[in-house]
Amino acid sequence: MRDKKFPTKHIFVTGGVVSSLGKGITSASLALLLGRRGYRVAMQKLDPYLNVDPGTMSPYQHGEVYVTNDG
Repeated sequence: MRDKKFPTKHIFVTGGVVSSLGKGITSASLALLLGRRGYRVAMQKLDPYLNVDPGTMSPYQHGEVYVTNDG
């Protein structure tokens, strides 16, 4: 398979917190295209907050936040 010949590659999609920019749709579309070309694709969303709890931030600063039971 491809992962034995080629090393792992990472693609980062970044942007601000402005809604409707299309970062999610762009990422999902790119993952679909790469997957159909035979690449193994895994997506992960990261919220890069250091020493900040986004659950306590104003929705105007961050956007809507959902905190699960496990934190």
